[in-house]
Amino acid sequence: MTEGETPLIDLEKVTKRFTHRGETLTVLEDLDFRIFRGDRIAIMGPSGAGKSTLLQVMGTLDAPTEGRMTFDGEEIFRRSSRGLAKFRNDQIGFVFQFHHLLPEFTALENVMMPGLIGRMSRGAAEQRAEELLADVGLAGRVHHQPGELSGGEQQRVAVARALFKKPRLLLADEPTGNLDLRTGAGIHATLRELNEKTGVTVVVVTHDPRLAETMPIRVLVDEGKLIPQQPGDERVRGRVPEELMDATPQEPGQMRLVEAVASNEETSVELED
Repeated sequence: MTEGETPLIDLEKVTKRFTHRGETLTVLEDLDFRIFRGDRIAIMGPSGAGKSTLLQVMGTLDAPTEGRMTFDGEEIFRRSSRGLAKFRNDQIGFVFQFHHLLPEFTALENVMMPGLIGRMSRGAAEQRAEELLADVGLAGRVHHQPGELSGGEQQRVAVARALFKKPRLLLADEPTGNLDLRTGAGIHATLRELNEKTGVTVVVVTHDPRLAETMPIRVLVDEGKLIPQQPGDERVRGRVPEELMDATPQEPGQMRLVEAVASNEETSVELED
């Protein structure tokens, strides 16, 4: 981040509410958050904190009830549904806990799919897919179907597919949630290397402190709000509201969350009084 730089994503007073059986549930509340080009950020917090909803808003899969989001200075939700779909297809890559690969196709064909759907020539799509599979360490597995790959290899295919159209933003929701420690560490390394090599901005929602530890910037969310973490942590300056920079958590649940992250414990545990 350089002084005066326009954020890639700027969330201003974002609130998200859902109505269920006549009751209103507030999942995000007056949330201010900025992300800059090339950032590698982990968003952490207990189950139900609003992390995945925050990711969906950033990925334009769900519009905020109140507040606004800009992407590189553009108030993106002013676009039509078709315009948002094109924006997502061109600018954002998604990786989820479950890889969602098509089992009847090879790794190469799965990675090629976004190009073929976009009417790219088969030769060009194949070349791009081969390059990406090599980037994620799977040059020797291009003709294997998902059922012939390990869980970590399947997830790396999903990462390669998400990067096919050279997105500016990669959003990952619990990408190591179904993987063992060693395999998960490989995904951590892959995300770091791709960020460093291509400059793609990476935002990961995770309960896994080992994955979060590999991210230069860690942000904590609880009850739909950003909460204080390490007082004066310069890594988050300009990204979270200034009043959080020197604040300390006051509520018992938030204090336990901060302590869990500091001690590399899982944050998926319930943090109730």
